[in-house]
Amino acid sequence: MKAVRMHESGGVDKFVYEEAPDPQPSHNDVVVRVRACALNHLEAWAAKVPAGREFPSPRIFGSDVAGVVEALGEAVAGWDAGAAVMLHPGLSCHGCAACLSGRDNLCPSYRLIGQGFDGGLAELVAVPAVNLIPKPENLSFEEAASIPLTFVTAWHMMVTRAGLRLGETVLVNAAGSGVGVAAIQVAKLHGARVIASAGSQPKLDKARELGADDVVNYETQDLTEEVLGVTAGRGVDLVVENVGGAVFEASVNALARDGRLVTCGATAGPTRLFLQHQTLLGSFMGTKAELLTVVSHFASGELKPVVDRVYPLSQTREAVQQMLNREQFGKIVLVP
Repeated sequence: MKAVRMHESGGVDKFVYEEAPDPQPSHNDVVVRVRACALNHLEAWAAKVPAGREFPSPRIFGSDVAGVVEALGEAVAGWDAGAAVMLHPGLSCHGCAACLSGRDNLCPSYRLIGQGFDGGLAELVAVPAVNLIPKPENLSFEEAASIPLTFVTAWHMMVTRAGLRLGETVLVNAAGSGVGVAAIQVAKLHGARVIASAGSQPKLDKARELGADDVVNYETQDLTEEVLGVTAGRGVDLVVENVGGAVFEASVNALARDGRLVTCGATAGPTRLFLQHQTLLGSFMGTKAELLTVVSHFASGELKPVVDRVYPLSQTREAVQQMLNREQFGKIVLVP
């Protein structure tokens, strides 16, 4: 099969489009013929690893996959060859206390497809059958691939961790990112008012098209002042944060008393958090059950995929570079 592999660290040019061995299904696995695979910042981060850094290889990235079942392991039941599917990106043991309580994203052995496990930047990928989800008929393969990781992350952040409630005001940072696009829609689905922030006017215009009520350019405007201005000085009930740095601090200052900030990044908050009785929540991925709920809202048309651009798999370098340049709104998708 054709695949995009990294044999060493050192930048975008280390993504190599080449021949690789076809995967074979083990006892409980299926082989999926990939029709589309969406990029995430995991690929961008890999491109930033300096040359010469220790690097497990060869690696096939790609966590967000949609395709068709090609072959099944001998123990797999309930699926047939030819079924159109999308993949839950998280891999867990299914036997520990976290998994058995429905919190598979907290499994001690949790990892992502494409992270220590060959992913979807290839013509074929082998995955546990339990990771298969039927593709909604109203979505293309490119649209289906754009959903799993970012939408389950946003849902887990806002609904499960932060307890989003009807009528709240939510600040969504990095509105053009995959998580940002998902967060705007999840907030509107739950009856929230949305203030979206981004670093360019075209992204803010598209955020309004998705449903954002107010927008702020955090590159040219003071994020705290603008948010306090549109909320009559009150601030927001919830911040969805995945930017960090100065944007993180400005977001904390834009929180209302008793507000919550939920982040899927690795940042820390200042002392204002305890002075204003505010809550900082960390959030990691989401469960398969949450993803099944998310997918049902796509099947009904209440949520919509946002695909920025589709590249052929052979142009993975160009696709990753677009992400590094922060030029996308929504998801960048590759097709074999």
